[in-house]
Amino acid sequence: MPRKGTHSEPAPQGDPNDPHGWHVLTETFLEWMGVQNYSPRTIHGRRTYLKYFIAWSIERGLTRPAEITKPILERYQRHLFHHRKRDGEPMGVRSQHARLVPVRAFFKWAARANHLLYNPASEIDLPRLDHRLPKHILSTTEVEKILALCPTNPATDPSGLGLRDRAILETFYSTGMRRSELMNLKLHDIDPERGTLFIRQGKGRKDRMVPVGDRALHWITRYRDDIRPQYVREPDDGTLFLTSLYEPFTPNRLTQLVRDYINAAELGKSGSCHLFRHTCATLMLENGADIRFIQQLLGHAELTTTQIYTQVSIQKLKQVHSACHPSSSLEKPESSQKRK
Repeated sequence: MPRKGTHSEPAPQGDPNDPHGWHVLTETFLEWMGVQNYSPRTIHGRRTYLKYFIAWSIERGLTRPAEITKPILERYQRHLFHHRKRDGEPMGVRSQHARLVPVRAFFKWAARANHLLYNPASEIDLPRLDHRLPKHILSTTEVEKILALCPTNPATDPSGLGLRDRAILETFYSTGMRRSELMNLKLHDIDPERGTLFIRQGKGRKDRMVPVGDRALHWITRYRDDIRPQYVREPDDGTLFLTSLYEPFTPNRLTQLVRDYINAAELGKSGSCHLFRHTCATLMLENGADIRFIQQLLGHAELTTTQIYTQVSIQKLKQVHSACHPSSSLEKPESSQKRK
């Protein structure tokens, strides 16, 4: 059963024996994506969202991509706009955008590969995305409060999982890496002598080397040497962080682990793995780091993506405001002084 407010993935549809039908052409498109070295995650996402569009089309008697026109695509876009989820809420702009991008990519490919005479999606405008700031950012004191919740004393935590959790949170905080990147860390990706972690196949299938602080390395090394051997089952694929079930983390399991610590700190702030990513970038910027170095650390392809943290970082603006704005002074105005 899907969770409330979500939708189960549509079953595969279309005639597999029709060489010009949805089934054959979408499978050919996804195979082409694999040949072009798109990541499995991207291919899976495009498959899922294309299925929604194909199901919508077949319900209206449109069994082949060649039957799709620009007005039909505009109608589908309006359908997404007016769609209501199970809880009655409208579909978010980002969700609408996510469903339309694979459709547009499919028709672009189909026209270039001469499966269609023209691309009906060439002039379709995607919904404008909001440039939203991160909802919450942690202060240094708040981060330390969260980290202190991890039970690292063997006397009180004989399982050693609290020490593992401390190593995970310290890694997120020190490097700002993504959830998927931490899940995929291997033992040989750690270089204690150089103080670096090697991130393999990050977003966009790009490798990068990132610095990691001495404190994070301390906890990673303690976990690696003292705790991890208890949870290894052969054959050992070298995954750094393992669960109590002797296996690598799944995305949801890692998210819940981090969220539980944040909630337990009772800071009045919500979030999970990405909250540490935002916090790492913001605190570094406030302490004087060049935004281009932060871009490299986070693995952003475009500097404009990193520049959102210049809006989140308020400390330097506050300093300028305090120094320059007339109302920042606590001195009493002239009118409040005693009259003679």
